[in-house]
Amino acid sequence: MFVSIVVPCFRSADTLPELTEHLATVMPGCATAYEVVLVVDDGGDDTWRVAAALARQRPNVRAIRLARNYGQHNALVAGVRAARYEVVVTMDDDLQHPPEQIPTLLAALTEDVDLVYGVADHEEHGAARSLASRLVKSSMARAMKVRDARHISAFRAFRSFLAGGLDQIAGPHACIDVALSWGTTRIAATTVRMRQRPNGTSGYTLRGLLRHTANMLLGYSTLPLRLVTIAGFAVGLVGLALFAQVVYRYVTGATTVAGFTTVASMVALFAAAQMVALGVLGEYIGRIHTGGMGRPTYVIRDRIDGDAPAPGQPAANVGALTPETEKAS
Repeated sequence: MFVSIVVPCFRSADTLPELTEHLATVMPGCATAYEVVLVVDDGGDDTWRVAAALARQRPNVRAIRLARNYGQHNALVAGVRAARYEVVVTMDDDLQHPPEQIPTLLAALTEDVDLVYGVADHEEHGAARSLASRLVKSSMARAMKVRDARHISAFRAFRSFLAGGLDQIAGPHACIDVALSWGTTRIAATTVRMRQRPNGTSGYTLRGLLRHTANMLLGYSTLPLRLVTIAGFAVGLVGLALFAQVVYRYVTGATTVAGFTTVASMVALFAAAQMVALGVLGEYIGRIHTGGMGRPTYVIRDRIDGDAPAPGQPAANVGALTPETEKAS
């Protein structure tokens, strides 16, 4: 089995040497050949210097530096597109995903399975963070019809043909799990042992996860538009009921001057409904406008390729640093 390991890197200069060392120990026992693709999502620290040095020292390591900080999923898209082997494994850069658990993932990738998620054997985060994570997965399961979304994690293994689902992804709002679900329903999960983060804190805070949920709902689903339509019908029914009540009171002679508070409240209610509807529509129009501007999912600043050969090809010399700027849209 030929395996590409894609690692989005953000402020992880301290953990990358240990991570690549562990991978060099584990992977020869479970893969015919492997490569490690370090995608540095610019964090303004020494992560690129460390990743570039590792790529020069280790023939199986490749390093890609993005021009700016694009976010984890955008970095993953860049890494998956650069992967050269038949199976792709994605994992975090902070050692929470132990390389020793990769064989467990690969073993679960049987002939009738295309995508495997590694599910932690215990809760990794606090109550608020875990609740937000469940909210993200629930939104994917219900709004975007992503099968087995409750098992989704950043520790995954999938067959490289699924990368074709990423071909048409453009713009800044990428979600790799939704794109993978477009290519297969053969999805499984396996329990893996996770580590505690050795230092620092997760970049996915409660606020970040909620923002990611909003991005997925507005970028990959029409559910918010449907909810606005349903709310419009509901408010319309309330308005009809009020109109019927006014007519009834007029016919029976019960109409009085009183009722200003009710009228003012209803005006405010209708105004609020209109503003919510306009806000949701504005989000969609804004995203269409952003996509029309040609804003890229990512831009590669530098790349260092090791000499890990593609299947059936002879090894090449270790690549040198070659600055380049590639637009992927």
